[in-house]
Amino acid sequence: MLSVEVKGAKSPERSAREESTPLFGGKRLKGIVAEGSADRPLVTVVTAVYNGRPYIAGCLESVLHQDYPNIEHIIFDSASSDGTVDVLKQYDERIALWRSEPDRGIYFAWNKALLEARGEWICFLGADDEFLPGAISNYMALAAMNPRAEYLSSRIRRVHSSGYERTVGWPWTWKKFSRAMCTPHVGSMHRRSLFQRLGTYDTSYRIVADYELLLRARQELKTAYMPITTVIMRAGGVSCTRIALKEQARAKVAAGGRSKLLTAVELQIENAKFVMRPLRYALGRMIQRGRDNKPERAGGQN
Repeated sequence: MLSVEVKGAKSPERSAREESTPLFGGKRLKGIVAEGSADRPLVTVVTAVYNGRPYIAGCLESVLHQDYPNIEHIIFDSASSDGTVDVLKQYDERIALWRSEPDRGIYFAWNKALLEARGEWICFLGADDEFLPGAISNYMALAAMNPRAEYLSSRIRRVHSSGYERTVGWPWTWKKFSRAMCTPHVGSMHRRSLFQRLGTYDTSYRIVADYELLLRARQELKTAYMPITTVIMRAGGVSCTRIALKEQARAKVAAGGRSKLLTAVELQIENAKFVMRPLRYALGRMIQRGRDNKPERAGGQN
């Protein structure tokens, strides 16, 4: 039988090969490597993304507009099909390193990024999250004031699609942290030596591996906190599900050494809070609208 090749057509074998071929770019591949100094250590920002085109540019811009000079941004894309890679290509001359290739989830991507990270401090910013101006310089000022600290945290503003907003984030204590993650992970800073001591993320956890890793340090974790809002985080997704609560319970027992009985009771309480969450969001929106619509009192009146 005579075989005819149609011009421009791709064979199934060729298509599969091209789809599995990683795409990459960034300044580092052009020989431009970020460096830190003793008084201005290098900060690595890691972002994992999959089909994040609506938000990824805002994430990238929020890092690029930081006033701290020594930052490298590493992005690992999980073979997105929505045009995310096209956005990354547009920023090719402005970000340190990006790669697009199939992977098995966010923590696989983070572990790969840790192999590429050169910073003394490493943080993780979601593709749909954004740093507020001055966030990283504030963190590095906190680090300078707390030279023994290996984990730095702050406050974040969580914005839900329903319109409900809440600012969260409290100082780390083992008593609170062993029960639930009281310090928002997004945007928080990890000294490189912390990963050298604790290892990388346990990918058997699909949602709470960030919490599990810090639990390994238990009460020995050296932390510092600042009551400054550093990140706008879009709430929702798998982190706001009952599956996440079950994973959290498993991590508390396995890595944190918490009592199984106590953890089971706490899980029931968290499940009850989960059921009430829509009502809390609705009440939060009503309170916020009331504040926004409240008329301002004229100056000088008693």
